Amino acid sequence: MRMTPVDIRVTASFLAVAFLTAGLLGAVQPATRIPAEVIQLTQFGPALAVGAAALLWPRRVRALLAGGPARSGSRGALLILTAPLVIAVSAATYAALGEGGRPTAPDAPFALIAAAQLLGACAEEIGWRCLLQPLLRPRFGPLGASVAVGAVWGVWHVQVFAQHPLYAAAFLTMAVSLSVVMGWALDGTGASRLLLAGGFHALINIGMLLFMDEESGTVTPMVLFGLSCLTAAALWTWLSARRGRAAESAPAPDRLTAIMEDAR
Repeated sequence: MRMTPVDIRVTASFLAVAFLTAGLLGAVQPATRIPAEVIQLTQFGPALAVGAAALLWPRRVRALLAGGPARSGSRGALLILTAPLVIAVSAATYAALGEGGRPTAPDAPFALIAAAQLLGACAEEIGWRCLLQPLLRPRFGPLGASVAVGAVWGVWHVQVFAQHPLYAAAFLTMAVSLSVVMGWALDGTGASRLLLAGGFHALINIGMLLFMDEESGTVTPMVLFGLSCLTAAALWTWLSARRGRAAESAPAPDRLTAIMEDAR
């Protein structure tokens, strides 16, 4: 299925504004004295890009953000559970290597960090998972769209390319993998996508802040976290493919039952 001219224009404008505003916000953050561990202003770039697109194509953007009817209620809960599992595996492996993985107390109050991280994550996800993902899904399918969005999301974090090449590669692996997890989990969740995606994203950020020291540019925790995310993406893809095959192979009278069970 080809993308319509409107969808192409919405995609191009969203990406241009998301990259430009994130760069500008990142440049002014030091002057605001807002600690990066609390929130990074660059996270509001995608939300501003959605706002700009909505001014130009209000009906199209409104339809994309609204989403379709919800078809699955269990995937959202499994998505939220995936975040601490990925963090736990990464931190345990890091600790087993004797290099880290132990909790460290942040400088700012934890309640402030948690609230700010959820706000910032939602500001990102309204763009990545609520606008760009449904824009690309009809053309590339849930997996292809998730990989594309994850690649753009990873490149959008341009600062990682100033780090060691292995660190940058692991970060991109993490971004694409987490995008695949969210792509499968949010497919068919309707208007609840934003809160689910933002909650998952915030849990990932908080877990990395507390248990991993990848922000320092250390390669090992970033590689371990990238591998854990890749494993989670592979499991989600396998489970989703298995569920799809089961639904397709079900006898015609049983297909409605299979769909109803999937929606519970």
